Amino acid sequence: MVKYKILGALLIGVILFLACEKDDICVDGDTPLLQIGFYDTTDTDTALTATSIRVIGEGQTNAIQTDSLKDRTDLKNISIPLKTVGNSTSFTFILDSEDDDNNNEIGNPDTVTFSYELGDEYVSRACGFIANYNGITATLTADSDNWIKGIEFIAADINLENINTTHVKIYH
Repeated sequence: MVKYKILGALLIGVILFLACEKDDICVDGDTPLLQIGFYDTTDTDTALTATSIRVIGEGQTNAIQTDSLKDRTDLKNISIPLKTVGNSTSFTFILDSEDDDNNNEIGNPDTVTFSYELGDEYVSRACGFIANYNGITATLTADSDNWIKGIEFIAADINLENINTTHVKIYH
């Protein structure tokens, strides 16, 4: 009788163990951010701080906040997210951003549109798919006082897969 109880308990234990599902935690599944560095237009190898920079996405009212981008700070490089729906994302980069007495922005805004082809990459069951951006190009909207003097991609055919290197140089 004791033998059957032990076998029964063992059988129940095996069934419960086999019924358990693996606990999936996603650790590799982040859609990459666009890494932008600011550089001196006269000495293109020298990083140059963008003073009191503010970045606002098209159609947004609040500035973008990421680990590397705090609103109205002096920065030499930033990371910004691109849209995962559609084939382009526009940003207004505001240099020397501040508000006047009426809370109106008085910095120097320049608008850049990044165009790309979206690709999905399956990472794992826990992470699902992430977006990859292929063939990225940039268009600067001309105005009477552009502080951005040029935009250069580090690689000729840029694919936004490596998240640890600068993808784009903005010269000012």
